[in-house]
Amino acid sequence: MKHLLSFFLVLLFASIYAQETTLNISESAEYKDKVKATDVLTIHTTQNGLTGVIRSSKRDILFDVFDKELKKTHSLIIESSKKESYVGEVVYGDEIKVFTVFSPKVKERVVYCHVFNIKSGNHSKQKLFEVTVPKKRFLFSSRKERQTSVGISPNGKYLAMATDNINKDINDYAIRVFDATTLELLFVKSYQKHQEKYFKHNDISVNNNGEVFVLGKLYKEGKKEKKNGEANYDFILNKITKESNNELSISLADQHIQNLNITVVDDKLHLIGFYSEKRTGKIKGGCNFVVDANNFTVTSKKNYELPLDVYEDLFGDKRGSKRKGKELTNFYVDYILEDSQGNTYLLAEEFYITQNYVSTGMNGGYWQIVYHYDDILILKFGVLGELDWGRSIFKRATSPSYNAFVKNDELHVLLNSGKNLLEKKDGRTKVSRGWFESSSLYDIVYNSSGEVLYNKVQDNKGKTYYLPYYGTYQDGKFIMMSSGRKKRQFMILQ
Repeated sequence: MKHLLSFFLVLLFASIYAQETTLNISESAEYKDKVKATDVLTIHTTQNGLTGVIRSSKRDILFDVFDKELKKTHSLIIESSKKESYVGEVVYGDEIKVFTVFSPKVKERVVYCHVFNIKSGNHSKQKLFEVTVPKKRFLFSSRKERQTSVGISPNGKYLAMATDNINKDINDYAIRVFDATTLELLFVKSYQKHQEKYFKHNDISVNNNGEVFVLGKLYKEGKKEKKNGEANYDFILNKITKESNNELSISLADQHIQNLNITVVDDKLHLIGFYSEKRTGKIKGGCNFVVDANNFTVTSKKNYELPLDVYEDLFGDKRGSKRKGKELTNFYVDYILEDSQGNTYLLAEEFYITQNYVSTGMNGGYWQIVYHYDDILILKFGVLGELDWGRSIFKRATSPSYNAFVKNDELHVLLNSGKNLLEKKDGRTKVSRGWFESSSLYDIVYNSSGEVLYNKVQDNKGKTYYLPYYGTYQDGKFIMMSSGRKKRQFMILQ
């Protein structure tokens, strides 16, 4: 008993003080759903303060509208099918366009666009195209990525979709460009057509002239990432219009890169990601390839090793300096954000899977799969592509748990953790929940220089439990939905 008491005293004095968030907090009235819908596809708030929420259930897609006070003003339930699956969405103005693939037969694929106007509450569903695919082949090769197969131009005029041109004997890929208002098909263009070489799509970007930039890996031989210790691929940036298709090869020198993502700053494409000196999946640092969109040339290639702050946040003061320069692993990009100055924030979360054997006594047992959503890695790139700073969050979770946004040029990371954040003897702040500990909602804030503050939004015990992961940021306001199957509520931070 004495040892147990000492243990809890250590926890008490190790708790880090978290000030209250400086954001204004408000909550909506509670409402009830007509059907159970746990999967949030997208949330968007218009400039007029209306919020549209699209969710899915086993047989339906739900479209809801909420006013400025987040009171439900409109609800629509559209019957769906188990054979219709969500693949992505784009948002512009008052409209959310959600894309689905319907598979009526083994080899048939029909792509639909659900158009939901938040202001009017109107919904329409339009077929974009249909194709025949070989058995066990996917139309969207990047279906697990976030919005990497569909893009909309900043002016809302052009919609582009990248798919596989399903062909049994030839690697072939297609871009379809639509009028974003009428959904009329403007053109289809094949790209990266090779008898042997395989292309792995990474990201897509559309400019106001309807020019489409498609980024991906072109493998030199087969699909292996390495050959003779070197990267077995080049990154290829395609610039596609109705009349032409230009290719820009971005060769790698002693680098291994899992994925690159496109951001646009002052008519320059920044191809941002993580690099390794050993193999893809590991991280030595951040990289930024800057491409002039008009001349279509690479103007700079920059690599930056992870700063010491990243290692000290993850491993502590002493171990961090010893680990400096060693590669991290299992991180996947979640968010790419920009501030008002044109700086870019790259956020990635550590993800991996383990198995535990659970004994059931006399009858044996079973293997249980455990999903780990752990540490968060943050890099800030300046307007010219240089690395400004890097930090990390020492975190443990078993489900997707965080969201991020930039407000007043400060980065906010929202997540649920234990009631008291623990500051360990080695200087680390552990963001996780203990076995018998209640939870709290935190706002972790990084200023422009990378200095961090831990702000508590609320203690969750006895209060509504909110899910930052399913949140949206628009015009200085972050809105997130509560957990629960039928009763729902919103929290607003502004």
